[in-house]
Amino acid sequence: MNYQESLDFLFQALPMFQRVGGSAFKKDLSNTFKLCERLGQPQNNFKSIHIAGTNGKGSTAHALASVLQEAGYKTGLYTSPHLKSFRERIKINGKEIPESEVIAFVKDHQAYLTALKPSFFEMTVALAFDHFSKQKVDYAIIETGMGGRFDSTNVIQPILSLITNIGMDHTQFLGDTLDKIAFEKAGIIKAGVPVIIGQTHPLTAGVFTQRAEETQSPITFADQGVKVTSRRSEANEGHVANAVYQIKPAMGSLQEISMDLLGKYQIKNLPAILKALEILQAMGLEIKDTHIAKGLSQIKRNTGLKGRWQILSQSPLTICDTGHNIDGFESILSQVEELDRETLFFVLGMVVDKDQDQILSLLPKKGVYVFCQADQPRSLPAEQLMEKAKTYGLSGTCIPDVNQALEYAKKSAGNRDLIFIGGSTFVVAELNEL
Repeated sequence: MNYQESLDFLFQALPMFQRVGGSAFKKDLSNTFKLCERLGQPQNNFKSIHIAGTNGKGSTAHALASVLQEAGYKTGLYTSPHLKSFRERIKINGKEIPESEVIAFVKDHQAYLTALKPSFFEMTVALAFDHFSKQKVDYAIIETGMGGRFDSTNVIQPILSLITNIGMDHTQFLGDTLDKIAFEKAGIIKAGVPVIIGQTHPLTAGVFTQRAEETQSPITFADQGVKVTSRRSEANEGHVANAVYQIKPAMGSLQEISMDLLGKYQIKNLPAILKALEILQAMGLEIKDTHIAKGLSQIKRNTGLKGRWQILSQSPLTICDTGHNIDGFESILSQVEELDRETLFFVLGMVVDKDQDQILSLLPKKGVYVFCQADQPRSLPAEQLMEKAKTYGLSGTCIPDVNQALEYAKKSAGNRDLIFIGGSTFVVAELNEL
């Protein structure tokens, strides 16, 4: 098998949530345990930090990985979904897993995988753990996929658990209320392992506290102890490379933090990131203030993170973001409004199993919309999205191809306008300019 044939096997022979949605979701860890047993329990050969949450878990995972890399630790990073390349999901010190490792994994285990019939995600988790074990990483940052309790990553015994926040997403799988979703996410809390909750919410705090008491896990609500404020508005500063935040109380000598992730929603992620680093320091990790400052200021460079409030061009200002649920879009639209642009162009696509109505109801009626669809089975047809948008007073045109839709917006927009591309991770993933 060559690399493409190996990918074809993984993508086509096994159910993949990214493509088929709910039929790939299983509330059962048995396949992952079987895979880990076959591989010699690789998840036990490195220390890990486990991250769950509705929004922000990807940014948080990359931020922590960047700081650990700056501190000199060989750092594994497992995230999902990927944008451009399957290998983005599995990295060590920012470098993607080599094609040869993917080929070897499929070659060695193809017959077993065919017989076991694990999901795509279960297989990818096993591949990541196997790679991290063989490469003898010091620490691995492991991001859950969708939930927590039955997420395939939940076979690890981490040194620290972190739950960023809870919002209404994947409700058909995780529950239709915030406390039900919190219960699923709280499943990553392990006996005696410290857990950080990024954002306190009256409907979910009790769920986390109860789980922590049951497992005798020290629990910290990060936003209650760390206050983060934006020192400089990013409005009209699309050229700025970093956003600057003030933190109280100071972390060592650091009273300000500079981040190269420009989305203002990072202000919600920072308290948990900083509290996690503080706890890791207390555990004995040699993480200095200089490592934190440098690591957070060049997350994209160190880890290759893409698609988070990413500026694609300046004239007209063109920005993409993978935010795709109600909480994510509220933050995105708040920042869009601050940019004070003459006309707002939205290149918009969504998937069929999301609540499009909630997001469409938020979008500005004065915007100009170009409706598109990513080239994958879960995409909502652009025509259907346009018709649904009309019921919310949103008007525009339908150009299904994502890049053709962007080109149309570019030709229509002036230098003082803004083009935003998003609505779905898969729309952002198809951008040629990413």
